[in-house]
Amino acid sequence: MIGRLRGLIAEIETEDALIDVMGVGYLVRCGARTLSRLPAVGEEGVLHIESQYSQDAGVRLYGFLTREERSVFRLLQSIQGVGPKAALGVLDILPPAELASAVAREDKAAVGRANGVGPKLALRIVTELKGKPLGAGLGAGLAAGTATPMAAATLSRPSASGEATSALMGLGIAEPLARRAVEEAHARLGENPELSALIKAALQEVGK
Repeated sequence: MIGRLRGLIAEIETEDALIDVMGVGYLVRCGARTLSRLPAVGEEGVLHIESQYSQDAGVRLYGFLTREERSVFRLLQSIQGVGPKAALGVLDILPPAELASAVAREDKAAVGRANGVGPKLALRIVTELKGKPLGAGLGAGLAAGTATPMAAATLSRPSASGEATSALMGLGIAEPLARRAVEEAHARLGENPELSALIKAALQEVGK
C-alpha cells in the first residue's frame, strides 16, 4: 500500500490533488484544509497517504499533511456512521490538537460544524473518542523540539527503494512483485543508486 507520496503538484481541484511522481500521476482525495496548504502547482509537495478500497470506487488515495492527521482519519472511521467524507470534514475544521480539545470539553457543537456531521453523530464522535490518542503524535513531538532539524529532515525523506516501489505500483505492478524487483535491482546496482536507474533496473527485473 502507498503510505506517502513526494512529487510535483500537477493539479489542485476542488476535492483532489494530482501528484506527479517520476512521471506517474497519483490522484489523491484531500480535505479543503489540506488542499489550501499545498505548495503551488509546479512545486514539490509531500502527502501522507491512506489507501482504501471499495467495490464502487476501487482504490482511492486520501492525502494528509502529517502522519498525525492520517492516524486521526483512520480513528474517526472506526466510529459507526463516519465515512471518509465525514472524517475529512471533521479534520477540515478541527485539526488533531483542536479535536482533542473539543473531545476533552465534550464540545459536540464544535464537531457538529463539520460537513456531513449531524448532532447525533457529533455526540457519538465525542463520546467514542474520549480517552483516545488525539493531537499527541509525531507532529506534536517535533513541534515541542524532541527531534533535531536533521532528524526531521531524515523522517521526511523517503528512501530510493520506497520511491521506486511506489513508482512501480503506480504502473500497475502488484506490491509484493514491485518490492522484490526493487530489492533485486538494488542489490545489483549497489549502495545509493540513482532513483531513475533503480526504477529502470527494477522494471528489467519484472520483465525477466
